[in-house]
Amino acid sequence: MDFMKAMLLLPKPWVAWVGLLMFANLLSPLIFINTFEGQVVLGTGLVSAMLQMGIFQAKGFVRLLGIGHGPWLPMLLWLWTRLDWNSSIFTYWILALIGLNSLSLIIDAVDVTRYMMGEKEPQLELKIN
Repeated sequence: MDFMKAMLLLPKPWVAWVGLLMFANLLSPLIFINTFEGQVVLGTGLVSAMLQMGIFQAKGFVRLLGIGHGPWLPMLLWLWTRLDWNSSIFTYWILALIGLNSLSLIIDAVDVTRYMMGEKEPQLELKIN
């Protein structure tokens, strides 16, 4: 719960971005849960969320959280091979996932690099009552 509280303390544009990523990786796969791709995206989303929660518990809300999205990279490469390039909602869903998650991985790479270069202080301090 602390992790989710911390996410809501981010500036509003970042809250919207995180919400969009959560929708794309945890909710929208339910629409395609009868496909192997939907199951892989949901499973990968859950693994990533667990990794991020573990990092949060160990280090707080630091730039290192981007490592939690690491499982997305092989998933995105695999999804690219699954595209059939027709005009179906399924194809558009996969393309949207590839676009959103790729952008997130670029942001994550910058954040993790900054962490490794010494920016290790928490980005948010969570006040627990």
